[in-house]
Amino acid sequence: MVLGPPKNDMATTEALPETHDSHGHDHDHDHPAFLAHHFDTPEQQFDSGKLGMWLFLVTEILFFSGLFVAYAIFRSLRPEVFVGCSEFLNTKLGAINTGVLLFSSFTMAWAVRCAQVEEHKRLTGLLAATLSCAMVFLGVKAIEYSHKWELGLLPPAFYFYNPANPHHEGISMYLVYMSIPFAIGLVGLIVWFLMSVAKGNAFGVAVSKPLIVVFACFFLGVGLGTILESGSSHGSDHGGAHADGDHHDSHHAADDHHDADHAADAVATHPVTGQALSGSDSAILQRLAQDETNTGIRGDLVARERQGELSSGGVVPRGSRTSGGMVEAIPQEVNTRSQAGVFFGIYYVMTGIHAIHILAGIGVLIWLLVRSVRQDFNRQYFGPVDYVGLYWHIVDLIWIYLFPLLYLIR
Repeated sequence: MVLGPPKNDMATTEALPETHDSHGHDHDHDHPAFLAHHFDTPEQQFDSGKLGMWLFLVTEILFFSGLFVAYAIFRSLRPEVFVGCSEFLNTKLGAINTGVLLFSSFTMAWAVRCAQVEEHKRLTGLLAATLSCAMVFLGVKAIEYSHKWELGLLPPAFYFYNPANPHHEGISMYLVYMSIPFAIGLVGLIVWFLMSVAKGNAFGVAVSKPLIVVFACFFLGVGLGTILESGSSHGSDHGGAHADGDHHDSHHAADDHHDADHAADAVATHPVTGQALSGSDSAILQRLAQDETNTGIRGDLVARERQGELSSGGVVPRGSRTSGGMVEAIPQEVNTRSQAGVFFGIYYVMTGIHAIHILAGIGVLIWLLVRSVRQDFNRQYFGPVDYVGLYWHIVDLIWIYLFPLLYLIR
């Protein structure tokens, strides 16, 4: 009789875990597949994920803020370095990339809406459109980078620009190296698509077909960048300013100058080297100024003409500052690793880290595209698309600041 109650209690105790396990199993079974076990509702899961994404984006903003501070400090200390070196940045390429990223923000925002209303096919197409814009951006940037690397416009440790040597003509090996990963990806996707068609794999076809277009857009960006770069006066005239053909054209252009231009020749300097230019070299600057995108050179020539008129033919000494509307002194020598090299070091760090963020976004967007084909998203579960959309908008916003600071402000 004494041992009876403990046995009954033990039996009751053993039965409770079974009931609890059964209840817990039923509770997990009621959870949708997309709802993590530590969240009670889809709304709670979405809000938690969005808060985490915003915290991550704050750290990204703080990271880029340090780069912007470094840019501001160096520019305030050596403004003439930025004035000279920024002439080598092609504003047409920067403007094209700005428009491409702005359009990609529109397609990304539209994709978030499609995920909310379960328009799966349109969601897949908009994600592919966003990816295509990112690839065009990288293709244009590859042209821009390879051209500067050929000229030797590199960070301080590798800077070797020499204005007397024309830049390399033909296909750049740097461009080939940057294009190899995308070419391999494109070939792999084509093979996957053909195999999926042969095997009747509908999922493989649905994924590989838009991605083939996406990777092909990188080479579309390369072609677009090549056309704009070859048709622009920036790189070709800077790099080959002392080639025979340019000298021949500059002599013809020099014949049409007026006396005011000869006054400007007396104080004319190369935009990077800071050395005095001859009449033919000044004519080259006059020809470069005919391109409306070369706002720095156009303004520089106007200022030199004004200075020549005000000084009555006198040369303003180096290092001095004038008043009464006259421009500053002739820029000192900036074609050095510690000056021009630092400018391009800042340029590559800021634009290069931004390009790395573009690559990271491409990887995540491909993941979303695959899940979109599987129709993983619905009215209650569209968080991943929304989170990646926030990230993509921040990346685009950072470029909106980089473009004017590096390309437009003289």
